[in-house]
Order: sequence, then structure tokens, then C-alpha cells
Amino acid sequence: MENNVCIRIEADLEQINNCKKIIIDLDNSFDLLSNALSLAGNSVRLKILFLLSLEHKLCVCDLSDILSMKISAVSQHLRKLKDRDIIRPERKAQTILYSLTAEYEKIFSPFFELIEGNKIMEEV
Repeated sequence: MENNVCIRIEADLEQINNCKKIIIDLDNSFDLLSNALSLAGNSVRLKILFLLSLEHKLCVCDLSDILSMKISAVSQHLRKLKDRDIIRPERKAQTILYSLTAEYEKIFSPFFELIEGNKIMEEV
């Protein structure tokens, strides 16, 4: 393993302190986005989030049919998203409908606009 050594002649203490303050001030935002991205890094969960953004409310059966997956597999993904407060369940009689929470809908919106317009490859 390499031994990395900093050879900086002079530290810009004002820059360092400003950056530290910014990081501290934005800590909650980093946590929120990190939480979202860690779960959205899975292709199936990203598709589920996209579909919930598009349709606003879907049940596990709908998602199972759309994604051609077993209900149990979709349920596991939904549970992870629900446990991290990215989606919320709403019971309608015997059916549980899932939707994105407002804060995560805002976070994912720019990404989904790129996907929906099939512009993601143009941006890369």
C-alpha cells in the first residue's frame, strides 16, 4: 500500500474552514441524498421509484405485473424503501398503495425527467 504524503507548502485556512462549515451546515442534506441514492442504486428499486413518481400510487400487485416479478420479490424491495421513509403505504380497504414521500419525490424528480425523456444517454 502506498504511503500518501501531502506536500502542500501552505494551507488556505480560510478555504478549509469555509468548506468545513458548508459540510456541517449541509449534513442533513447529505444524509437525505445518501439515503436515497444508496437504495436507488439498485435497478429494480430505481424502476419502482420511477413508476411511483410516474403513477403516484401503485400496489405491490401492479408493480409485480409491470416488472414481471414475483410479488414476494417486489415486497422485499418495497419494505427496504418503506423502512428508510422513501415511500409511504396507504391502506385502501384490502389494498396497500405505495407512493413516494414528498421530499424524495423532489429529490428524484430531476433524475426521472432525464430517464423519462430518454435523455440520460445524451447527458453522458
